[in-house]
Amino acid sequence: MGDPRLPIAPLACLACSLALVACGGSSAGSAVLASDPSPGGNPVAVSPMPGTPDASPQTQISFLGGAGTRVSDVRVVGSRSGVHAGVLRAYSTGTGESFLPARPFLAGERVTVTAEVSAGGATREAKTGFEIAHQAQVSQKEFPINHGDPDDVQHYSTAPALTPSTLTITTPAQAGASPGDFFLAPYQADGSPGPMIVDQQGSLVWFHPLPAGDEATDFGVQRYEGKPVLVWWQGRILQVGFGQGEDLIYNSSYQHIATVYAGNGYHADLHEIRITPEGTAWIDAFDPIQANLTSVHRSADAVLEDSVIQEIDIKTGLVMWEWHALGHIPIAESNNPPPTESSYPWDYIHVNSVSPGPTGQEAGAGADQPGDVLLSARNSWTLYDVDLLTGAIRWRLGGAHSDFGLGPGTRFYWQHDAEWQPGGLISLFDNGSDPPKEKQSRGLLLDPNAATHTVTLLKQFTNPHKTLLAESQGDTLSLPGGNWLMGYGRLPNFTEYSSSGRVLFDATLGPEVQDFRTYFSSWSAHAPGAPVALAKRGGGDSVSVAVSWNGATEVASWRVLAGASPATLAPVATAAKAGFQTTISVPGAGPYVAVQALDGAGAVIGTSATVSD
Repeated sequence: MGDPRLPIAPLACLACSLALVACGGSSAGSAVLASDPSPGGNPVAVSPMPGTPDASPQTQISFLGGAGTRVSDVRVVGSRSGVHAGVLRAYSTGTGESFLPARPFLAGERVTVTAEVSAGGATREAKTGFEIAHQAQVSQKEFPINHGDPDDVQHYSTAPALTPSTLTITTPAQAGASPGDFFLAPYQADGSPGPMIVDQQGSLVWFHPLPAGDEATDFGVQRYEGKPVLVWWQGRILQVGFGQGEDLIYNSSYQHIATVYAGNGYHADLHEIRITPEGTAWIDAFDPIQANLTSVHRSADAVLEDSVIQEIDIKTGLVMWEWHALGHIPIAESNNPPPTESSYPWDYIHVNSVSPGPTGQEAGAGADQPGDVLLSARNSWTLYDVDLLTGAIRWRLGGAHSDFGLGPGTRFYWQHDAEWQPGGLISLFDNGSDPPKEKQSRGLLLDPNAATHTVTLLKQFTNPHKTLLAESQGDTLSLPGGNWLMGYGRLPNFTEYSSSGRVLFDATLGPEVQDFRTYFSSWSAHAPGAPVALAKRGGGDSVSVAVSWNGATEVASWRVLAGASPATLAPVATAAKAGFQTTISVPGAGPYVAVQALDGAGAVIGTSATVSD
């Protein structure tokens, strides 16, 4: 049968016998059909990409093109498993189809695929060839909890199930700070993990506690089917360095409306969930595989973690596009030494962000043509611009093999969250650690010039009031109006900066709390259910009434109703909303009490159940 472990070449990408020529493409999240494909190249993007060395045994064959793309006469042959029957399923976007084999492939075999693809009145052959991985089992042990301070946990009498981390504002919002709310997903330390919205005063707006063992990351506002939605990753974070879970989409009434699962037998990783206007989602996954690493003086029976990127059709769950780092990035580019223990997986590249390229009208010098995707690989200190049609790397920025000359201040280490910005600029979070290579983590805005093959530092953000060096995680977010928000990931800090670098807002979660990325947005929501009220007899004849409504954003004030019986309630007091839970002292009220939520116009938008003191 031959050696079941994948031999890894240390100095060059694994060659693909069906290598394609870059042919251009279309706007992010949509078609990648070449308008004038080069001779011999595929007319559409075919996944697994030609030459992929470690496709999943459960892989489908994806054909992603332009509007109206149709696929026929698919022939799939495994070198050991023979011809595979299957069915074609169309993408909801109308831009292609996936062939779903009726049975899995066999580990170690080579698969060849041919098909006829019709679009734009022309029919052409598309083909690919790839190897099937020997997937490896890894420890399912989760990261241990780093305990913080029990006092840094929020508690509410009206919502005892909500126990998120505290939030301490160290620099209140200054003149020029952006209006909106912060979107966090705290985990580790004391308190419950989960998606969390807080306002600029530090008050909780909404919290969604997760089941034991689950964590959340990448929580923020995106748009799905033309409407604002809440999106986050949820699952388990393994101690070997990646997540296993799925991505959730909730509407503005906090109702679950969709789940994005990784396809082809993978589990969605925690690093990326990005929804496109076309109703697709970019996600990442980690795939541990058996590998022969004798070429880098390690075991012939080792385990390597490959980074996999997918574009998923949300409505159908089909994989529209898939890319494997191992087929394109040599292991020699890694700055993360292989582990000495053969059973521990080597995370050689660690792709941690995905940013689909701009359209042709928006592309600048850095994005030399549309139809690409920008990837950040932490363990090579490099950004990769990948052609969507072929999967080929157009250029590298950073690391030891940069295609750009690195100007002063542009070198970065262990980075996260590389994002296309208008005009082909790139923002990123430069961790500078771990191990430390810099004194502070930085937010960077870079200008890569394709004509001169140089990159220039346009902006750099560091906190002048404290030293913040985040060994992992983090993001740099461009805000409307020119401000920037930095979340420090492994550290519990987040800071808003003006365009010139002045601190406009600064806050911290509890000790040892982590938040993979921090987002900021305006948010308006209709909370489900009704407000929750509690009444407690105080000194004399007064009643203390506490009330909250998890997630309600339209409440401006509360009106207390009281009476001798539930049928005789009448207004006795009104008070402005004061944080997540408002407490109102009402003399001579009760014993029965209810509370109405009022909007800014004074209209009743919700009423609590009647309680007694």
